[in-house]
Amino acid sequence: MEISMHPQTFSLLFFLIFSTLASSKACHPVDKEALLDFKHKITDDPSKLLHSWRVSSDCCTSWEGVACDASGRVVNVSRPGLASDNDFIEDTYMSGTLSPYLGNLSSLQVLDLSNLKDLKGPIPEELGKLSKLTHLFLDTNKLTGSIPFTLRYLSQLEKMYLSDNFISGIVPPSVMKSWTHVSELGLSGNAMSGPIPPTIGKVVMITKLDLHGNNFTGRIPTGFGNLKNLRYLDLSENQITGSIPQSIGGLAALELLYLNQNQLTGRIPSSISGLSSMIFCRISENKLSGSLPPSIGQLSKIQRLILENNKLTGKLPATIGHLTALTDIFFSNNYFTGKIPSSFGNLLNLQTLDLSRNRLSGQLPPQLAKLKSLQTLYLSYNPLGLVRIPNWFQELRVFQLMLANTGIEGELPHWLSSSSISQLDLSGNALTGKLPWWIGNITSLSFLNLSNNGFHSSIPVEFKNLSLLMDLDLHSNKFSGHLNVIFSKEVQDPLGHFNSIDLSYNMFTGPIDDDIGERPAMSSISSLVLSHNTLGGSLPKSIGKMRELQVLKLVNTGLSGMIPEELGDAKELSTILLSRNKLTGAIPEIVLNLKELKQFDVSSNRLRGRIPPHKAIIPASAFKNNPGLCGTPLPPCKHF
Repeated sequence: MEISMHPQTFSLLFFLIFSTLASSKACHPVDKEALLDFKHKITDDPSKLLHSWRVSSDCCTSWEGVACDASGRVVNVSRPGLASDNDFIEDTYMSGTLSPYLGNLSSLQVLDLSNLKDLKGPIPEELGKLSKLTHLFLDTNKLTGSIPFTLRYLSQLEKMYLSDNFISGIVPPSVMKSWTHVSELGLSGNAMSGPIPPTIGKVVMITKLDLHGNNFTGRIPTGFGNLKNLRYLDLSENQITGSIPQSIGGLAALELLYLNQNQLTGRIPSSISGLSSMIFCRISENKLSGSLPPSIGQLSKIQRLILENNKLTGKLPATIGHLTALTDIFFSNNYFTGKIPSSFGNLLNLQTLDLSRNRLSGQLPPQLAKLKSLQTLYLSYNPLGLVRIPNWFQELRVFQLMLANTGIEGELPHWLSSSSISQLDLSGNALTGKLPWWIGNITSLSFLNLSNNGFHSSIPVEFKNLSLLMDLDLHSNKFSGHLNVIFSKEVQDPLGHFNSIDLSYNMFTGPIDDDIGERPAMSSISSLVLSHNTLGGSLPKSIGKMRELQVLKLVNTGLSGMIPEELGDAKELSTILLSRNKLTGAIPEIVLNLKELKQFDVSSNRLRGRIPPHKAIIPASAFKNNPGLCGTPLPPCKHF
């Protein structure tokens, strides 16, 4: 979970402090004129936030959100209406632009117009005249243009947030260099570009820097190593290239580091050991390569380490076992090789271990059985050659166990029957035999994937007991028998209603029950895939009652009869695949004109009649091998 801080608490604090100061003089006329011009440029104020700003009243004593010093000069303009009498935070907004006259508030220390949502236009250059300004909050609006060069004159600035606007252009290096007192700077969620100015190394007081969600390019400046007070650094979701500089090891105070979703290359520097205060590190979704430096084992305070989706290689350092504060390891989708170090058994606080989609091999260390806090274990898509799931797994209390494509053979281990697993993925292995009756004892299951194995049996009646199951994937096995036991599964409202079912490429028989759409377990299903089974029978009308159904695939299932018009009642359908069946009659116009329809295929059936006019772009191949069909996109009709 990413941590974010918001400046509203500061502005509210300043407002409360200054509002208690008794003003010995009336509001200065220059300040009053500036604020009235700001109000004049607000085109819509539905919550009447500026209702108290009247020409006839004193801006120091009567205007909400305005505070003055003893000489009658305005020192604080904070978003008025932030808190109501009952302490409920109001969600308000204003439309309009920022008045250049705000630059005349020569004593202003705090300007907080954040989260008004609809302030547009540029940041006025005149704000550079506010030489006493310490706090500038304009975030969460619709401001455009670039950061004015004149903001270099805000030499007293301590905190500035311009996040979540439409600001573009570069960060002027001269501006960055002048902010020697800035402790917090938020420019995230804009459209800023160009490199991060090397002058960032001059902002030595900074504790928080958030530039994420822009279009910054170039390398990470080596000057970052000078920022000895920096505790929070977020450069994620940009287009930053090059390697992580060795100088990053100088950030001994850094607690949170986000570099994810960039284009970083090269190795993770061994100097990372210098980040002795690090709690959260996310460098995922880059192109980092090479092996993990053993010095990573010196990050004694690290709790979450997220390096997934890179090109990291080599063995996992045994020194990771020293990081006993770790709660989460996400290393998936890299090229790690060798065995999982037995030292991982020392990570007694570990809750998530995700090593999936790597090239790990060899025996799993039994020391992992000591991880009593482990809730999620992802080892899928590694050439582990497990053959059997080790018996010590039953000593774990995991809720999510993902062992797809890990070389498991034989039958399901009986100890699973007494487990509290919620999500189980054993797909892509060589499991065989019957689906055991005790599958119904794993009543906490919400997700079950046994696809691409060699199971051969009907579904045991005890399956109905899986009252929390919402996602089921059994495709590509040799299951047989009727589907009714699945569709009539019990539920525990509001849980246990299917979200997705994939039973394709098996030997199930039909027909599909007429009342499938009325079964409680099927009431909110979004994807139903039954292709390549010998179901026969007709397409039930009650499928139209599945109001959240988006994907329906019944290819090569022996269906006969007509496509029911009631199918058009499932308004969310985007994919309907009914090819290679024995369907007859015409295509209902209401079905072909479903608003969300993107993919439709009824080829190789016995349909007849004119293809109804439709807006969806459907190729001719979706209608081919139906000798009685005609009309666009097939040849014109002659007999209709």
